[in-house]
Amino acid sequence: MKMYIAGAWTNGQSSMDVLNPYDGSVVDTVPRGTAADVDRALDSAVRGARAMAELTGFERYELLHRTADLIVANTESLATCLTREEGKIISEARIEVERASEIIYLSAEEAKRLDGEVIPLEGGPGVKGKFGFTMRVPCGVVAAVTPFNFPLHLVCHKVGPALAGGNAVVVKPASDTPLMALRLVELLLEAGVPAEAVHCVTGSGAEIGDALVSDPRVRKISFTGSRDIGERICKQAGIKKVTMELGSNAPVIVMPDADMDKVRTVIPQTAFANAGQVCISTQRVIAPAPVYDELVETLVPAVAALSAGDPLDPATSVGPMIRESDAARVGDWIDEAVGQGAELLVGGGRSGQLFEPTLLAGVSPEMRVSCEELFGPAMGVTRVDDVEQAIELANDSIYGLSAAIFTQDIDTAMRFARSVDSGNIHINWGSQWRTDLMPYGGLKDSGMGKEGPKYAVEEMTEYKLVVIHD
Repeated sequence: MKMYIAGAWTNGQSSMDVLNPYDGSVVDTVPRGTAADVDRALDSAVRGARAMAELTGFERYELLHRTADLIVANTESLATCLTREEGKIISEARIEVERASEIIYLSAEEAKRLDGEVIPLEGGPGVKGKFGFTMRVPCGVVAAVTPFNFPLHLVCHKVGPALAGGNAVVVKPASDTPLMALRLVELLLEAGVPAEAVHCVTGSGAEIGDALVSDPRVRKISFTGSRDIGERICKQAGIKKVTMELGSNAPVIVMPDADMDKVRTVIPQTAFANAGQVCISTQRVIAPAPVYDELVETLVPAVAALSAGDPLDPATSVGPMIRESDAARVGDWIDEAVGQGAELLVGGGRSGQLFEPTLLAGVSPEMRVSCEELFGPAMGVTRVDDVEQAIELANDSIYGLSAAIFTQDIDTAMRFARSVDSGNIHINWGSQWRTDLMPYGGLKDSGMGKEGPKYAVEEMTEYKLVVIHD
């Protein structure tokens, strides 16, 4: 596929292959963009932002609603392409496409709700004959920098609200998975979005990402990815609005009164979806001593029942990781943990980019599989004395994106909700859960700002205050 810049599909000076993570075959070839391509995209996006700002909210609603309809109409081809470029199993790919359409539908509705408020200026001392109100206006040009693991879903979480708010958007998709972003651009243009309002520049983040986020023509950056790259972007951004959706090593506490049938079903589901390559995957399972042995016995057969293999085979539970180097790193961390005293109960094997769903017990907090972000198909169980120690351990992290607890006690649940430093708190579920209309974002080094169309549109617009003086 070609990249889309300044109203035209274009090649680059060189190209790069998009590889199937399962078998290494070439899925497609895309241009390797340069800083000059970014410059052309931003010149055009400035004009595109003016075109979007001139549209009414209802006109933007219509464009986005038509785009969502086109996503629905192309569900199967999009899902198959998504599985081939990213490696997630086909059932998960279909869900991602379904959710992508919902994000765009929600964004369309928000385009009609760009409201302001009357400001009671005369409530101030000595003020009379003044009438004030606010207006919400677009930021202008939004830079959307997206990761490999949800190559359609997370692009939609940025592009939909950006356009709903009356902005132009320049997308820099992950180098491993650029095809879904390009397909989305095709559908946006087919739906009638102005030609210069959306751009997609493919290539290396080191070359085009830096040029994009540091440019003063960009007024808003929305980034999803690692903590280290997020920090780098913030240092480069200058005076811009920034939303950062960063990493995590999500804790899940299982209390002695937990519903173990639910635990058996939910924890593997929330740990191994997309081969564990989800920022809110269940990674650290924390259990007080009275329930620890029962929990481990419960999880072993549930994890052992999962199979790694061809993601297009409906019988496969877990697909390949995106890169062999990542799969090798996960293996190294697991071997290191076992060397430090953890017990390997299930899995641990690797064949290329396929890594078996893995369960470790006896994990201590200082092990890398616990204290850093694993981002792979493994989880570890840690024994603690009581709920106080469990909460303390849950908070013993630079991250704070998602955390969960299984308990039937409302007091324990609310204590957890108040005490744990995390942007998303789940009671009687795993850490990996998100519906696309909710405010989603982290605390601490897990980022700043919120996604979800309503909240992202707020992040991608600004307020003006208007005062009428008698």
